[in-house]
Amino acid sequence: MKFVFKIAFCFFVVCVLASCNKNVVYTKYERIEEEKGWPAKQLINFETEITDTNQLYNVYINVRNAEAYPYKNLFLFLHTTYPNQTTSVDTIECVLADEQGHWLGKGLGDLYDNTILFKKNTHFKHAGKYKFAFEQAMRYGNKNEIDPLFLIMDVGMTIEKASE
Repeated sequence: MKFVFKIAFCFFVVCVLASCNKNVVYTKYERIEEEKGWPAKQLINFETEITDTNQLYNVYINVRNAEAYPYKNLFLFLHTTYPNQTTSVDTIECVLADEQGHWLGKGLGDLYDNTILFKKNTHFKHAGKYKFAFEQAMRYGNKNEIDPLFLIMDVGMTIEKASE
């Protein structure tokens, strides 16, 4: 129960901080079921409307991991569907710990929040609905330990207007 409280508190803090930033146009987290882990083929989906194609944006990937997470990184496939229905797939490495094993994110209890810059000063070329789907792409090591992947607690995405 204490662990659930920590997760709820972290989510509350993130929401409060995000609501204070007028530059944030989209932010959302999706919780991964702790008991089931994150299967390799399970997509975590986000969807947002972008109307200003002249604005520059910063796009962040948010990862919350438990202290016991056994890896220093997380590989993701990001599937993007654009308003004109074209698609792209990016492979992203989210570095969560340094070479000595020290967590890079901000810690609260046994959880660490990482905000990873994915794209800086980028344009969304088409106005309309963008769909993003994250797929965990850990492939190195014991398949039984990475599929499903445990101790990644939440995955999120933030899009903000870039400062000029």
